[in-house]
Amino acid sequence: MADLADGETFKMQGSGAKPYELKNTGGVYSCSCPAWRNQSIAIERRTCKHLRKLRGDAAEEVRTGGASPPSPKSKERAAAQENAAPVLLAETWDGALDPAGWWMSEKLDGLRAYWDGIRLISRLGNPFHAPDWFIAGLPNHPLDGELFLARKSFQKTTAIVRRQDKSDHWKQIKFLIFDAPGHGGAFEERMELLKGLPAHEYAAAHAHTRCNGVDHLRQELARVEALGGEGLMLRQPGSTYVAGRSATLLKVKSFKDDEAIVTGHQPGTGRHKGRLGALLVRLANGTEFAIGTGFSDKERENPPAIGATVTFRYQELSDGGVPRFPSFAAVREEM
Repeated sequence: MADLADGETFKMQGSGAKPYELKNTGGVYSCSCPAWRNQSIAIERRTCKHLRKLRGDAAEEVRTGGASPPSPKSKERAAAQENAAPVLLAETWDGALDPAGWWMSEKLDGLRAYWDGIRLISRLGNPFHAPDWFIAGLPNHPLDGELFLARKSFQKTTAIVRRQDKSDHWKQIKFLIFDAPGHGGAFEERMELLKGLPAHEYAAAHAHTRCNGVDHLRQELARVEALGGEGLMLRQPGSTYVAGRSATLLKVKSFKDDEAIVTGHQPGTGRHKGRLGALLVRLANGTEFAIGTGFSDKERENPPAIGATVTFRYQELSDGGVPRFPSFAAVREEM
């Protein structure tokens, strides 16, 4: 067993062609493998088989707060994540970057799909059981796109493409392609490749338009959202395709604001142990949920009191009326 000093990195070969990078940053260990990146818990509590191999199970359990070793099911999930599709992931537009000249497209509310030349797989590498007639005629080189039905139809799309019976329900789905990962050229060259693909009943190149600037971007965003669309994507001109998160691809979505009453305090764990982890809140219509991001260290140490009214930002409401991705903004000041 070994350990890493603060700031030190270590390369460990996994199942892929490139080794994974393990790093210690102020006592927070990370790994570049998909199994570590895709966990939906605080980064200081994440672990993976590579970190356990380097540091040992006991050291990792102490560091992550006594987390138990992965169950057989989680080991299977981690193994599947190591076979994740090598897709390009987006950053978020910060509102400051000038989008003039960038390629603009609608952000589709579907399921990300990667055609590896033989089969369609999800971002995490799980196969979609698409009927033979759906994938017939697709090229033998990789394509990156989205399985899409219509705006505001994410749940219906999911219900169809998660089926394993290769049913005729797939006739409602389109594979909208927005990139060709195997082509080593610039984005414009890859778009020309997509436009030149043979006509296909269930697949087509996703439309891109040159952005003229911030006003053009906001006008298009308002138009798409008014139609029920999720938002926009921006692609840097001349950029290459790289697997992983990159600032050459940006997502643009409007955030909404609302107010809620604080009903409780959820204690923090890991770095936030001993202070606020999340606010438990209730909307005026009675909907209850938690807000876990957007707080400063000072606000976590002295959180808004129970009964206080807070403002928060969110992206959209789920089908159940719960704000998605809520972020704390401020305590509402009373007159």
